[in-house]
Amino acid sequence: MEEKFEMISGTVVRVVFSSAETGFTVIELENNGYTETVVGNMPDVSVGEELELTGRFVLHSNYGQQFKAESYIKTLPKGSAAILRYLSSGAIKGIGPATAKKIVKLFGDDTFEVMEKEPERLVVIKGISLSKARQIQEEVAGKRSMRDLCLRLSQYGLSAEEAVTAFKSLGETVAEQIQSNPYILCSYGIELDFERVDELALRLGFSEDNLERACAAVTFVVKHNLVNGHTCLPRAKVVKTSAALIEGTENLLDDAIEELIGRKQMHSVMIDGQPFVALSEQFYCERYIAGRMLTELKLNNREKPVSDAELKRAERELGIQFEELQRKAICESVEAGVFILTGGPGTGKTTTVNGIIKILENRGLKVALAAPTGRAAKRMTELCGQEAKTIHRLLEVGTSDDGKTHIFVRCEKNPLEHDAVIIDEMSMVDAVLFDALLRALRLGTRLILVGDSDQLPSVGAGNVLKDLILSKRFSSVRLDKVFRQALQSLIVVNAHRIIDGQKMELDRKDADFFMLESKTPQRAASLVCDLCCRRLPEAYGFSPTEDIQILCPSKKMELGTVNLNNMLQQQLNPPKEGVPEIEFKGFVLRCGDKVMQIKNNYDIVWEDDSGNVGMGVFNGDVGTLEEIDVANRSLKVRFIDRVAEYSGEEVRQLELAYAVTVHKSQGSEFDCVILPLLDFPYQLKYRNLLYTAVTRAKKMLVVVGSRQVLETMAQNDRKTLRYTALKAMLTEGE
Repeated sequence: MEEKFEMISGTVVRVVFSSAETGFTVIELENNGYTETVVGNMPDVSVGEELELTGRFVLHSNYGQQFKAESYIKTLPKGSAAILRYLSSGAIKGIGPATAKKIVKLFGDDTFEVMEKEPERLVVIKGISLSKARQIQEEVAGKRSMRDLCLRLSQYGLSAEEAVTAFKSLGETVAEQIQSNPYILCSYGIELDFERVDELALRLGFSEDNLERACAAVTFVVKHNLVNGHTCLPRAKVVKTSAALIEGTENLLDDAIEELIGRKQMHSVMIDGQPFVALSEQFYCERYIAGRMLTELKLNNREKPVSDAELKRAERELGIQFEELQRKAICESVEAGVFILTGGPGTGKTTTVNGIIKILENRGLKVALAAPTGRAAKRMTELCGQEAKTIHRLLEVGTSDDGKTHIFVRCEKNPLEHDAVIIDEMSMVDAVLFDALLRALRLGTRLILVGDSDQLPSVGAGNVLKDLILSKRFSSVRLDKVFRQALQSLIVVNAHRIIDGQKMELDRKDADFFMLESKTPQRAASLVCDLCCRRLPEAYGFSPTEDIQILCPSKKMELGTVNLNNMLQQQLNPPKEGVPEIEFKGFVLRCGDKVMQIKNNYDIVWEDDSGNVGMGVFNGDVGTLEEIDVANRSLKVRFIDRVAEYSGEEVRQLELAYAVTVHKSQGSEFDCVILPLLDFPYQLKYRNLLYTAVTRAKKMLVVVGSRQVLETMAQNDRKTLRYTALKAMLTEGE
């Protein structure tokens, strides 16, 4: 039977209880002269706000009648006092407290009526021109129409933020489309959880064996596994998992896959004789990568061989002497259209890259340097002596003509002008980003990919570097000689021992790799914090936030990032009078905090130190929280050389970053790394993860925890399993 919902509205007069961790809130709402107790998920509600809520009245055994809110929206307030409070908060762009006071004093309860229907009357107030009055009119009207839409969509359980996202994705007929097929809420950029949408669909009368339901389940399973890095999945696994998800028959799920393939929303691909399925975006990305890379091979656009004279000139100009394998790598990279350079720490990758750059430039070629993250690009700039950009900045983020989607300005129609492009930290580059990069290169542009194939694969879906190497289609050199200078570092020595499965050296007291044993997670957590906040800064002069980075295998448990971030924040940036902070998602963000962006966001506006304005902050970017506007829940974060502005829902894409996961640290190096290894899931105790963590440290690495765990990880050569189609596409027909 369909559940009946009621709607009530009123002003929040008291917040009785609010859980920052869960969002569960109890408020007292003044409603037509009566005070109602309202309970529900309302994490951002404050006293004085006016709400419209959808839900039902329930009788609690201890607290009596309550209104259980399923959804709510904030509405335009009524009455002079409420209107003044609303406008003074900065809710309407262009109106601050002083202007708000003048407007409300003049128009009183009719303020919004004047703003919407007679905006020209606002020009009598100093500072408001006719054009500004029109802008105010549009903003107020937009908020009212969006309120009406939110009211309509609240019957489907959508929050105000979700309603806005749905409207942007599906347009004015969004409510009708949801009524017709609620499963569209699982896709189109809205991405609501399948179980939640499924519950709504069944409530709206969809049958359990509905084909759209089965299609949504299949899509959810494949899309969910993108987070695990898979660009495709075995068809049999998708059928079995989807059938279990909706308790449907495997025949129904097979039909759903065929339906999705017919709609071109999913594609079938054969890998080693086994059928796999992939969502369209990933399928087309890997297919384009394979086709484009193979085309570059066929072009045979090889440069003339590198002469001994060129090598000697490069050595003179760089003040170095290349080893034999470095010479081989330099020659092949210059002569081939596509080249892959790999090697572990201390093997001379940077020296080799500098040699490649020097010879290419001496030949008059224009070279671009890029890396996946801001930190990696900054390090590449420092090591190579010329500017390196992030791949996103190299490709220039922009918007489509209709303003609805984000695009890279550099593409097939507007390619980069460079003759050669060198990408560092290639193991971090996922399939979607590499596809975009290739589309921005003119045919024949030399492409040199540099990375460490023993590190963890990219955070995003795909295993591009490894697939390119395993295809054996492209010229590549792996540097394997560790230079004598590098051998003085126990970090470098132990990194190579980890990869070779050899026993690590842990007991040298004069080295840069230390093992501090701790038997309990609680003691280990306290030790980690003491090392970061006191001992290492006092002994070595390291800055706890600039030089030291804590890397954790997991987010959870005592030694996970969540707990350690809370502990470190209390010690490094505790609450202070006059220092603004905001609370959400179970933790507090405070001015001065070290924070990380956890999702690609192309809408965030930033300004660099030279005054240039751009858009886009990306997954893994780390910065410092500089400003917080508590009233508007907006803030500013400094990322290396630019300051980004966050507002509304965007703030939820930030997390504390005193401690981050090893996966999130890829592409970055830190003067000092503290690595807690004690209590975390067994499936994370493997060699590649340990190797990646160790190679993030430049000057010092301190492992806190158990030798046994450390050695178990070093001996566990379980490879990170990723289902991808790129290698199969590259070797098809061999």
